Amino acid sequence: MQATSTLDHPEAPPAIKSRSFKRAFADVREAWDHRELWGHLGWQDIKQRYRRSVIGPLWITISMGTTALALGLLYSVLFDTNVPTFLPYVTVGFIVWNFILGCITEGTDVFIANEGLIKHLPAPITVHVMRMVWRQVLFLLHNLAVYAIVLAIFFTSLNHQYTISEGGPVHPGLSWTIVLAIPGFALLAINAVWVALAFGVISTRFRDIPPVVTSFINLVFFMTPIVWDAGVLQKVTGGGSNDWRILIAELNPVYHFVEVVRAPLLGHEVDWHHWAIVGGFTVVGWALAMVILRNYRARVSYWV
Repeated sequence: MQATSTLDHPEAPPAIKSRSFKRAFADVREAWDHRELWGHLGWQDIKQRYRRSVIGPLWITISMGTTALALGLLYSVLFDTNVPTFLPYVTVGFIVWNFILGCITEGTDVFIANEGLIKHLPAPITVHVMRMVWRQVLFLLHNLAVYAIVLAIFFTSLNHQYTISEGGPVHPGLSWTIVLAIPGFALLAINAVWVALAFGVISTRFRDIPPVVTSFINLVFFMTPIVWDAGVLQKVTGGGSNDWRILIAELNPVYHFVEVVRAPLLGHEVDWHHWAIVGGFTVVGWALAMVILRNYRARVSYWV
């Protein structure tokens, strides 16, 4: 018998399991390697949205400034608060909230909206999430101009100890701790990626999720201390920490994410438990997202 050569009958390559954490981590790593792609696409999204506009992306800043000014003045009257300290509080809260809101609502639609690219562009699906989060980062950077203007106007009211409402907690005032907003925002952006990944995959399979999230997020806004001061809860409870009304804020995870960014920017003392809760959500959330990515990343292109 004539011996057969291994070159004539090469061994088949080992099968690669599509459901593996190695593939899931590779998807995230490759998405980061494609940062020039999603960075360019995210910037083009903003340019396209304000194409042929006279002032372009400055509409982002104007819209934010108008909303913050109107609601800040309104709620300062309703809650009988000090305008020079309450208006910056509302402004920064809105800036952070708009970033969170954009990442959650657009995150549920991130894969559905990119159906054409997913089917024709050979890139990791996490690229589309990175593009969306980067676009929201650019929006936030535009909105920081409003914070800079408000800070310049009310700096003399914030550079020393102050209270937002009478009988509320005393804040130390602006200092070098303002730099803590940088790691706070970094954690916010990192969490935005896993939230968009998880909600994006689930919403692609179950199309009822986006409207449900949109409806629920309005309730979260009013339950989060953005247009009202969390110190009001301590005021009405006499400073006690065991009253059930304190749980309105403490059991709301969005409150802790807002605080790790807002508090340093306003000269508030950031309690350690805010960092601990945000860190815990980061670890647990990314673990959940990797499980979802491991099991369903290959199905997204079929579901869209």
